[in-house]
Amino acid sequence: MGNLAGDIELMAGALVEWRRDFHRHPELGFEERRTSSVVRAFLEASGVEVRQCGRTGLRGVLRGGRPGRTVALRADMDALPVAEIADHDYQSENIGVMHACGHDGHMAILMGAVKALVARRDTLPGTVVFLFQPSEENPPGGAPIMIEEGALDGVNSIFGLHLWQPLPTGIVGVRAGAMMAQADEFEVVIQGMGGHASQPNVTVDPVVVASHVVVAAQTIVSRFADPLQPVVVSFTTIHGGRIHNIIPDSVTMTGTVRTLDLPTQRQVKQRLREVCESTCALFGATAQFAYNDGYPPVLNDPASADLVARVASREFGAERVKKIAPVMGGEDFAYYLQHVPGAFAMLGMGDGRPYPHHNARFDIDEKVLPLGVRLMTSVALEMLGR
Repeated sequence: MGNLAGDIELMAGALVEWRRDFHRHPELGFEERRTSSVVRAFLEASGVEVRQCGRTGLRGVLRGGRPGRTVALRADMDALPVAEIADHDYQSENIGVMHACGHDGHMAILMGAVKALVARRDTLPGTVVFLFQPSEENPPGGAPIMIEEGALDGVNSIFGLHLWQPLPTGIVGVRAGAMMAQADEFEVVIQGMGGHASQPNVTVDPVVVASHVVVAAQTIVSRFADPLQPVVVSFTTIHGGRIHNIIPDSVTMTGTVRTLDLPTQRQVKQRLREVCESTCALFGATAQFAYNDGYPPVLNDPASADLVARVASREFGAERVKKIAPVMGGEDFAYYLQHVPGAFAMLGMGDGRPYPHHNARFDIDEKVLPLGVRLMTSVALEMLGR
């Protein structure tokens, strides 16, 4: 099949060009119209069957010259509502929107895998499905709609990767079982009774109550959850009041819960409601509590995770492959894994990149792009050749 690594190195410049084009023109979830048109044109020019899937998503199919299994490779397409702060010449041209999570790189990597696999079409033992998925960042996400519209039809296994700033460039992180967390969200509206700030004794101060709720909720992790089970309970917004001398009537808070298994998620969900409602009642306030289940945890099939680790060790060296701890971020790749076996891996790109994902100054080490193509292509070839 030729020198795969050498062929991919020759496309390094194109990978950077593709990635920077996507970076200049970011689009939010289910608004990826330009992005989708660029990818569609590339797939069609490559001789890949392509159809729209999941509103703005795409499903490409490459049928090999020999019969065999069907493996799917997936990349997400959407950007974030973040105003980029940058001094490079490929800064976002869509004000208030940027690729602050690496999805631009994911798309470039999958396009590179398309190019590498198309070049091997005649000897390819099976079929490769390329999924360019919209709206990963916003629950309920684009994956369920892609699945409903046939993204996984005939697929035997699926693989994906995420460029990951916490890991050094070129390190592959993967694990069997729970790879990423269930990411839920909640809102609590604390209703008190407002009044003059100089007379707090005749009010029910929702600001003070909210403070106690936040503190009390931290005991869910420290004193309620199993210490061997990772749990995150974070309040991320607090809104209430308009001026310094008025105690407001209400305060609204939102936040997130991250867990790795369903029993723990159910326990934390119930306990958080109880903490919010009982703490408010203690101070004479009331709580309106709402909880929305997010993406389920990403559960890697053990055999598929082992395949990724073996392929990465062969391609890059065993010292570049790490069994990492579960990541408490959420990913709608989880839905694909509920239907077919597969694995999701992290590919480090953190060299010289101090800013984390979702930061306005986030950027990737572009040297990782050919490595991503090599990993995705090699995993597909390994799976089809089994």
